[in-house]
Amino acid sequence: MTEISGPTWRKSSRSSDQGNCVEVADNLSAAVGVRDSKDVAGPILVFSARSWRSFLQTIKESDHG
Repeated sequence: MTEISGPTWRKSSRSSDQGNCVEVADNLSAAVGVRDSKDVAGPILVFSARSWRSFLQTIKESDHG
């Protein structure tokens, strides 16, 4: 299991206001953490910074096409 230390969590701008929230910690040096805001003690998905940028770019492109 990958450990991350020192994350600063923020609510994703894509999350709804109805409690379906994703929090992202992108202040880490080589990784990005993603978690469910309703279960902050639960699992954290960890992506490489490169993979996360690629994911975001794909989402942005799909919004415009």
